[in-house]
Amino acid sequence: MASGVRGALSPDREWSRGDRAKAAAKLMAGWVALLWILEVIDVASGNALDDFGIMPRSVPELVDVVPASFIHFGFGHVAANSVPLLVLGFLAALGGLRRFVAVCALIIVADGLGVWLISPDNTNTAGASGVVFGLFGFLVVSGFVERRLLGVGVGVLVAAIWGGAILGGIAPTETGISWQGHLIGLVTGVVAAFLFRRRQPRGALTA
Repeated sequence: MASGVRGALSPDREWSRGDRAKAAAKLMAGWVALLWILEVIDVASGNALDDFGIMPRSVPELVDVVPASFIHFGFGHVAANSVPLLVLGFLAALGGLRRFVAVCALIIVADGLGVWLISPDNTNTAGASGVVFGLFGFLVVSGFVERRLLGVGVGVLVAAIWGGAILGGIAPTETGISWQGHLIGLVTGVVAAFLFRRRQPRGALTA
């Protein structure tokens, strides 16, 4: 028990790449599994968990800013978010679990507050897509910000695979989606890349 706690609290730099990959994979598999479990509970309860979505500019709804990112409106909704969340989350978590948790916490809170503030009246917004868009923005930008060749390569690859879907997801003409939440998540992810960047020596370009 003592050694497990010590390992869990060790600085990310002390972990080997293999350890980081295993921890990142377990974390994201658990996260996605949680989303599916919650959706099963939601369906079984007659969509009772949908009340944890965010209805804008209602003060009592502020308590749903965080839970909303874990609730979905049907299995199709959670399925659409599962693969990009799993892959993008895994890639982001490889850079360190502590930083990853901080990045995700910022995205979830900022995205939820933004949705609460600017979404149209009489709407209910929930889902992990804000986190997906945020992680996309973080991964695309962080390699350039930190001047890391591997990070730049990951960002270019992520942009090539998901860039079209991301652009479509922030288009105001799309119906049935919260383009506001997507846009806020994306912007917050870019901001997080600057706020949580790993410092490099001036002028250095590392792998």
